[in-house]
Amino acid sequence: MVDVTTDRYTAEQRALLALWVVPGLGPRTLGRLRAFTGGGFARLVACPVREWVGEVPLPVPVRRRLAEVGELGPLAERVLERCAAGAMGVAFQGEPAYPARLAETDDAPPLLFYRGQVGPPRRRVAMVGSRHPDQGFLPFARGFARQVAEGGVGVVSGAAAGVDRACHWGALDAGGETWAFLGSALDELDPAQAKLLPHFLARGGVFFSELPPGVRASTTTFPRRNRLIAGASDAVLILRAGAASGSLYTAEAGRTQGRPVLALPGDVMNEGAAGCNALIRDGHARACLSVHEVWRAVGIHPERVVPPGEGSSWEELSVEARGAYQVLDRVPRSFDEVLAGSRLSPAALTSALVELELSGLVIQHPGRLYEKV
Repeated sequence: MVDVTTDRYTAEQRALLALWVVPGLGPRTLGRLRAFTGGGFARLVACPVREWVGEVPLPVPVRRRLAEVGELGPLAERVLERCAAGAMGVAFQGEPAYPARLAETDDAPPLLFYRGQVGPPRRRVAMVGSRHPDQGFLPFARGFARQVAEGGVGVVSGAAAGVDRACHWGALDAGGETWAFLGSALDELDPAQAKLLPHFLARGGVFFSELPPGVRASTTTFPRRNRLIAGASDAVLILRAGAASGSLYTAEAGRTQGRPVLALPGDVMNEGAAGCNALIRDGHARACLSVHEVWRAVGIHPERVVPPGEGSSWEELSVEARGAYQVLDRVPRSFDEVLAGSRLSPAALTSALVELELSGLVIQHPGRLYEKV
């Protein structure tokens, strides 16, 4: 469940939250302010803004907005109260609920607002596309996303009408993980997103936004959120995009962030696929012809998994490795969780997990989390 209590936040976090909701204070501007304060914001909470704002190297419009705030502490309290009313959590960089891959990117927001239960680390792929693809494509997109999720890969998209929403539903169909990054605040959902949210919450999905409560979607917020979709993922797949599709912003963000970018090719006569075809033609994306290429792009190989009891590779495993494998799932589990279910000693389990990793049956995530592949 989302922790909506307000007393768990430190003075540093409250100051950062208050600063973040001031229009014009983006990640880079906050970086300049942090340098001015010597590395932290905590001391600004109890200090009237007028006493320090004039000394900060900020654009004049931003300085004026800050001067109108009065004090950061009360502003942070008001934001937290709105979050609590809307059942929203606040995830700061470095906390488990903040996507670790996103935190590695330039221009990552210092915090995110979210609804849902953020699961353990796993491989994830951004799957995006047109709001109005050609007839018959949405069922294909939903089925393709379901296959991706069945391989244990999380699906990240933007909850927009069309391909994005079909991909979310495909992941949910498979009982897989799916994340949505929105172009509005989480208390400003459009009717379709509001209808989708309960399904996310019931099945382990998460809605994220960098925008504070009360901010509505606009033509400027959607391109900005696309960098978050790409940044939280290990690879980017454009399923359907015309020459001017907003999905191409996600492809560009993925390239900038060093993510593998894939695109589903389409008929050259289909204008709705012109953006995907151009990405492939110009060398900005690899052609994606099967779900196996998505799995390989994010670094997992479900097709290598040998079902228990079948094949010589399984028979060659030690008894301990087979026992450990039976405890694992396509949801990362900690060493202690596997230990409790395997009835092995810590040393025997360590050896078994190494054997499974070398056999290509298991991957280890940071923090000694293990997952079937």
